[in-house]
Amino acid sequence: MSASLMALGTRAMFASYAALQTTSNNIANSNTPGYSRQQVELATAGGQFTGAGFFGKGVDVTSVTRSHSAFLTREASTTKSLAAADETRAVQLRQLEQLFKTGEAGLGAAAGELLNAFVDVASHPQDSSARQVVLGRAQEVASRFRATGEQLDVLQTGVNQEMKTSVAAVNSIAKSLAGLNQQIAAVKGSGHEPNDLLDQRDKLVNDLSAYLQVTTIPAQDGTLSVFIGGGQQLVLGSKATQLIAAPDPYDPSRINLGWRDASGDHNLPDALITGGSISGLLRFQGQDLADARNRLGQMAAALSGRLNEQQALGLDLRQPAGSGAPIFSVGAPQVLPASTNARDVSGNFVASVLNGSGVRVPTVSLTVTNASELQASDYDLRADPAGAPGAYQLTRLSDGLVRTVSNGAVLDGIRVDVASPVPGATDRFLLQPVAAATRNMLRVLNDPSGIAAAAPVTATLNPANIGTASVASLRAVSTALNAQNTATLSFTSDTGNYTWELRDRSTNALVSTGTATWTAGAPIQLNGWEMQLSGVPRNGDVMTVAKTDYPAGNNGNARAIVDLRDAALVGQQTLAGGVVVAGETITDAYASAMAEVGVRVQNIRSSAETSASVAASAEAARADKSGVNLDEEAARLIQFQQSYQAAAKMLQVAQSVFDTLLQTAGR
Repeated sequence: MSASLMALGTRAMFASYAALQTTSNNIANSNTPGYSRQQVELATAGGQFTGAGFFGKGVDVTSVTRSHSAFLTREASTTKSLAAADETRAVQLRQLEQLFKTGEAGLGAAAGELLNAFVDVASHPQDSSARQVVLGRAQEVASRFRATGEQLDVLQTGVNQEMKTSVAAVNSIAKSLAGLNQQIAAVKGSGHEPNDLLDQRDKLVNDLSAYLQVTTIPAQDGTLSVFIGGGQQLVLGSKATQLIAAPDPYDPSRINLGWRDASGDHNLPDALITGGSISGLLRFQGQDLADARNRLGQMAAALSGRLNEQQALGLDLRQPAGSGAPIFSVGAPQVLPASTNARDVSGNFVASVLNGSGVRVPTVSLTVTNASELQASDYDLRADPAGAPGAYQLTRLSDGLVRTVSNGAVLDGIRVDVASPVPGATDRFLLQPVAAATRNMLRVLNDPSGIAAAAPVTATLNPANIGTASVASLRAVSTALNAQNTATLSFTSDTGNYTWELRDRSTNALVSTGTATWTAGAPIQLNGWEMQLSGVPRNGDVMTVAKTDYPAGNNGNARAIVDLRDAALVGQQTLAGGVVVAGETITDAYASAMAEVGVRVQNIRSSAETSASVAASAEAARADKSGVNLDEEAARLIQFQQSYQAAAKMLQVAQSVFDTLLQTAGR
């Protein structure tokens, strides 16, 4: 009898001691990251049958379990991953926003001041100081664009470095996860859960979620498989896949996420990386940074292209006077072949040819045909999926517009030429018409007399004219203008009908003739020039347009350059059917770019705040389930202490009963 009572007391003391030990462990780890509250699982030892019924045999400690919810743990990791992606992108976008300066420090103001400087040149074509101011403004514009382009490169370098650091951290975590999987699998057969190891593994998965959104699948042997990027394994059992910061298939200056195995290095598509700081970096790099670079490149190319074009149409102050030399140069359009394109035994791209310097270049080339129609976008060029000979599929990456083109196609202000040998069926090329324009923008005109302020032709009115018509403006509009041809316009009615003839200036030979009708407000265009009239001509009035003999006193081309201030010279589009969509002025284009970046910053800031709040709520819910509450543990400590003392009293009673039995038996 006393033996049974002592056995009951011993079991009770052991159970109470186990509960005290577990509770003390909870208190000790209350501030340990990732620790889950543990508790002792007790079960009755069962009863022993006697003639008087079943008598209990005490209590057994069956196991020590942890308070854990797989659902809440997964939710905490997932929401943390999304919050990390938003926060990382928000940090990068705030840095990008700093490059789009407002007011006089902005690119738009610098471009506007440059065009305004031509007002003084138009007023005083011979004034060298006014011309020097123009060159100074041009230098400022080029410097600001180039500095901004260099800052974009700095941001790209920062993204690359952070990508490499993040990938190294992911690989370290993945290796640790694989090691824990091995340890957990080794003790799985004991029938009890290794709580501390499981907590460590859950914490590592949570840490990993800050870099990448992961999917976890438990296995029967206790291991946890971890997958990323739509199914790419990261950890499988005790093996971890090595991730790499892989160069972009087109542009080595950019870093993508990839993995390495026995077959070599592979790239993961950015679209499959949907969470974590790495996702935020990739999205910033592929969308925000690329869009900003193309936006600024579009403005630099359009401004320099249109200004150089108009400059070439005028006459400068050199002796003898000549067409205006370019004021700016910008980075040329780029064609980047994919690293996966076919190569020969020497490692050179098969679809490439040797240039005059013996350097292999892609067979695809780009030429700017209209700077005003350049779009802020890169393009993907590949063979036509339908297999049409000589046809290629061109995708505008900014909006996904897909077009089928052939060699020599002209669209969006560029000409696409494909030389022999033609690209293969699987070859791809990234076309960048404007991406390099900003970082390489330079002022190349250094001589103030090289500014072409004069129009190549001058209009003269017959003194005998009786109408009120006068020349409001006269400018060259085409490089086809032939200043050696003198145009004579003779009005034949008061309603604007006139005849015209072109004669060679030196021989007076008739070149061409014709009839036309002038309408108030409409320009007269002929021989590559455009003349705007003020007033109304009358029957018998005569006008002559001939080569400018004294460029020093002519301001026709300077006035045309001034008009570029209000010209829609950025982003003009020609749609199907020949419909032309007007672009923006240079200042409006810069304002639109600033607004676009500002909207992105505001949107991501709102998204980051929301996702951070959701992640905090999910973590709070997980902690509420798994965390240690010191007040509760203190109460349990008193409870189990009293239970232990009661069990000790039970042993004391059993000892007393045993002593009484011995004394009785000894009598």
